[in-house]
Amino acid sequence: MYTDEDLAHAVQQNIFSQGDVNRFRESINTLRHSHLVDEENFRLINGFNDIFVVIASALLLGSLAWLGFIISPPLAGIAVAAGSWGLAEYFVNKRRMALPAIALLLAFLGGLFATPILFRPEVKEYAFIAAGLITTVGALMHWSRFHVPITVAAGTATLCAFAAACLFYVAPVLIGYINHIVLVFGLLVFGLAMVWDSKDTLRQTRASDTAFWLHLISAPMIVHPIFNSLGVLDGNSGLMISAVVLGLYVLLAVIAIAVDRRAIMVSALVYVIYTFSTLLENVGFVTYSFAITGLCIGSTLLLLSAFWHSCRKGIVSLLPQPIQLKLPVLKAQ
Repeated sequence: MYTDEDLAHAVQQNIFSQGDVNRFRESINTLRHSHLVDEENFRLINGFNDIFVVIASALLLGSLAWLGFIISPPLAGIAVAAGSWGLAEYFVNKRRMALPAIALLLAFLGGLFATPILFRPEVKEYAFIAAGLITTVGALMHWSRFHVPITVAAGTATLCAFAAACLFYVAPVLIGYINHIVLVFGLLVFGLAMVWDSKDTLRQTRASDTAFWLHLISAPMIVHPIFNSLGVLDGNSGLMISAVVLGLYVLLAVIAIAVDRRAIMVSALVYVIYTFSTLLENVGFVTYSFAITGLCIGSTLLLLSAFWHSCRKGIVSLLPQPIQLKLPVLKAQ
């Protein structure tokens, strides 16, 4: 199997001409009746061997963690991190396996994060600060060596955790403003995702995959604080709250369509379903509330998926030209 990035590399090596590659892509798009640039493609699995390697790696790393913990608790984290890096040297650097690359990265960062915490039986604030800092540095090292797209998102997440831990350690009163802090971090991560997205508006290189994972972690960081501040999950589901939730979801949908990323819509979906299900229960539709909500929202989302390209064209055309140039290219329906 190969990717658009592999095709671009083949053009650079004069194996194919750019015209041949463009005609090939057009042929595939016509055959499949889809536009790859608008489908948020990212490599997750190349074959069942990926799953086989992940299972075997999990058994090996789990055993290393168990043996290391028996000798000394911090050694468990160190063993997992070292083992993950060693396995990545072969399965990521040489074999270029997608799913093992993700799994081994998460295991590596998890081992690093756990190591400072395992030094003491009682977890202290400074242990989380050290864990966040060490994991962020580890993510940078992993990226420089293996360039796994999810690494940037994982490193950004640990950097946010490190910054939050520092803030709460210096000023514990800020814990009461955790929703606001998470929202600010989420917006910053979203901005970073857009920077990566703007590097590849054709979505043919690794930059697009990196942006995908950044969008995936920024979405809940933005959505949860907003809807949590409305008390959606605390039972506030009156008509006014429902109208506000619907309005916010429409706004998020417009943003998602404009940047051609669906993660933010998916993250907010549970709040919308819960709000309108509760509203229907309050007005007497106790038995059918979830079914009616699912029918309405599911139908709407399927229609949106069917006319996604047309919606993008209408929304993007309203934006200033400099912004349009930073967004993924438009395709006909």
